[in-house]
Amino acid sequence: MGGGLGAPPDLAKAETTGKEHGRLETRTITTSAEVVPHLQWPGAAQVARIERTRRIGDKQSVEIAYIVTSLPAAEAGPERLLELSRGHWGIENKLHWVRDVTMNEDRCRVRAGARALAALRNHVLRLIRSRGLSVPEARENFREDRAEAVAIVTGQNL
Repeated sequence: MGGGLGAPPDLAKAETTGKEHGRLETRTITTSAEVVPHLQWPGAAQVARIERTRRIGDKQSVEIAYIVTSLPAAEAGPERLLELSRGHWGIENKLHWVRDVTMNEDRCRVRAGARALAALRNHVLRLIRSRGLSVPEARENFREDRAEAVAIVTGQNL
């Protein structure tokens, strides 16, 4: 982020390392607000570069992401931004991945009304999870007992 001109005076950095799901992952974030006046991006307060290095066995991969945030450094330093970034991926994995994979959202060809369908899928997921079920379990249960599915949607107790 220095562009060869030296590091910005407000350059800040944080790093976390975790071992999850059989892989070692290191996340490094570098933040600065120095370029913000040049972005012409309303509400921007700082920018960040996040580097994720994953090691599984003897294989390593590196992913780099750049973010622009409206959170000033006083409210969200590099540690907090790294935490928020991880939280975003938790949402991605918990909601969007489920909609994409188990509900085949990516294969849906509906364009008009796509947002309404996404909202409906979110509501269905909330109802399924409120019963303590996974999507595959719900499919199996509701295939066998359609009355239970109707009861859940209409708010009736069986």
